[in-house]
Amino acid sequence: MHFEIRKLEQWQDVAAEILPQLKHNILLLKGNLGAGKTTFTQILMKNLGSEDEVNSPTYSIVNEYDSPKGKVFHFDLYRLKNIEEVYDIGIEEYLDNSFLCIIEWPEVYEEELHGLGFHTMNIENNGETREIEFE
Repeated sequence: MHFEIRKLEQWQDVAAEILPQLKHNILLLKGNLGAGKTTFTQILMKNLGSEDEVNSPTYSIVNEYDSPKGKVFHFDLYRLKNIEEVYDIGIEEYLDNSFLCIIEWPEVYEEELHGLGFHTMNIENNGETREIEFE
């Protein structure tokens, strides 16, 4: 699926279209700083019926949210340097015990997902617009 966003309100439309397409419990969010990864997560959580405050997990590495469908874990792997650090945070247990795991900056872990079902959302910030590809 492809989307083009020109204003903040359009993130709601993107989240509403993507939510029913989530067939796997892993969603990888890719994009530069300021692309809208956390903004998308905030809106997605509202669409899931969560009342939790959604913040970037840049320093905490993982945030936990409640939704009527189950636990959602929101990761930011930007500061992790290697796969050992990813395993040290217990990522496998989170993946096994979640309705959804949203992973920002997944590159350090992506190869480990081979054989698992997951979705990828690429966000490209072009200044005035954001181009989004969802698989």
